[in-house]
Amino acid sequence: MTGPFPPGTILAVVVGSRAYGLAGPGSDHDRRGVYAAPTRAFWRLDKPPTHLDGPREEQFSWEIERFCALALQANPTVLEVLWSPLIEHLTDDGRALLAARDAFLSRRVAATYGAYARDQLKRVAARRRSTGGTNHKQAMHMIRLLYAGTHVLRTGRVLVDVTPLRDRLLEIKTGGVPWESVVSWADELLAGLADAEAATTLPAEPDRARIDALLTAVRERNLA
Repeated sequence: MTGPFPPGTILAVVVGSRAYGLAGPGSDHDRRGVYAAPTRAFWRLDKPPTHLDGPREEQFSWEIERFCALALQANPTVLEVLWSPLIEHLTDDGRALLAARDAFLSRRVAATYGAYARDQLKRVAARRRSTGGTNHKQAMHMIRLLYAGTHVLRTGRVLVDVTPLRDRLLEIKTGGVPWESVVSWADELLAGLADAEAATTLPAEPDRARIDALLTAVRERNLA
């Protein structure tokens, strides 16, 4: 690799605390990206990698086909890349990807965001039972995910920047909110997520045909 991005990068963004509006002085720069491997490389026995680490610390990129497959499954981590307000690199193929981002959204987000949040809630609770300690950062992100999932279902847009919730979320992160209150808050948000799912105008399934057309166009443009 040369330069700050993997070869073929079409979209590179900052995610994590800096994109969420939750960063402090020592926060990492979590970088995520999408690259398009040369089309002819797929004709070989050894296929291009589906993802790459680096070249910078905390940097991870997906090949566009793998990225699209995960986004169609409503993977929260992947969807955030398409709505991050902090874009570091963007090509014409990247613009085409962003222009099609609504096609990835469906009612599946209720299940994926809810599952991620419930899993984190169980992990924190299990640690409390086994060690007596609380992973406050994990608890904070569980609440953030529930807010974000409800927002997607109600607005059709992925919520990344949660600056209006910064103080409340950081209070959880620093252990200033009793665990019982965090659990109660999570229960309320899970109920809100269910209500949003029932009322959402998002389609039952994502628009695979539109994403297939996008991927085909990118492959054609990269047939050199």
